[in-house]
Amino acid sequence: MPRLTMPLPGWRDRVRRIEDLGFHTVAIADHVGDGWSLDPMTMMTIAAEATTTLRVSTIVLCNDFYHPFFLHRSISNLDMLSEGRVTLGLGAGWRPDDYAVTGLRFDPAPVRIARLAESIAVLKGLFSGERFTFEGEHFHITDALGAPRPVQAPHPPIMIGGGGRRMLQLAGQEADIVGINPPRLSDRATPEEMAREISAAGLRDKADIALAAAAAAGRDPEAVLLQTNLLELRLSDGAGGTASRSTSDLVNWLPEAALEKSPLVVHGDVERCVDALLELRETTGITEIHVGRDPEGVAEIVKRLA
Repeated sequence: MPRLTMPLPGWRDRVRRIEDLGFHTVAIADHVGDGWSLDPMTMMTIAAEATTTLRVSTIVLCNDFYHPFFLHRSISNLDMLSEGRVTLGLGAGWRPDDYAVTGLRFDPAPVRIARLAESIAVLKGLFSGERFTFEGEHFHITDALGAPRPVQAPHPPIMIGGGGRRMLQLAGQEADIVGINPPRLSDRATPEEMAREISAAGLRDKADIALAAAAAAGRDPEAVLLQTNLLELRLSDGAGGTASRSTSDLVNWLPEAALEKSPLVVHGDVERCVDALLELRETTGITEIHVGRDPEGVAEIVKRLA
């Protein structure tokens, strides 16, 4: 999602330009610890209103910021108003500073993941459009009617993003799209362990965990999509310079040796970058790739892949 560094008409023009360049989805994150930030629901609504085919997505909402009853209402409304162009990305929350500034308790990971699982159960129950009652440890819903019904059936695609085994298993059991991310390893992790996490083999291992959980839950693993975020995309201009460079903040805590061999780090001219992304798809099964914040810079790559 473009940053709001200009009057709103200009921002709308930038979103329309992303659509014109052939991108599939514009995505927005959900962090508050750094101060002023774009509100996901507001900006997805404006982006959807400004475009006709571009999908809008959260990558990803912090589940603990939203009661699932009210999140359902927002997403169902937006799916109806956008004529079915919403993807709901959810995570268990991982940044302590997001919790610190809001006063929310940063529970241990198993508690946050269990709360996320309950939220998904509530969301799916409400998306059905039927009367719904739920009694869980974290949420209690009594005879609630999920309305309006979303355009997408049975509900807007749900993406669950995570890197640990518990999150990947939950994603495989429940999500339409599994967001595969390297977990933030502890200071005790060796460089070899970090390198494994972001290698093609490590990504494939994570995909296998999610897809095995999908099969165990009686789902068709082939119907589950896989998504990831590039750590760095550096497009050369053919003359020894850099035409576009986009990096994730994860780059700052991973050793350079690990980054050099990761398929999530893509460097080169257009042809080399296209080949690298196709190889990523072939070796890991990942088909949805977040390429960063410079849509104009990578437009030729998107054109070739389309």
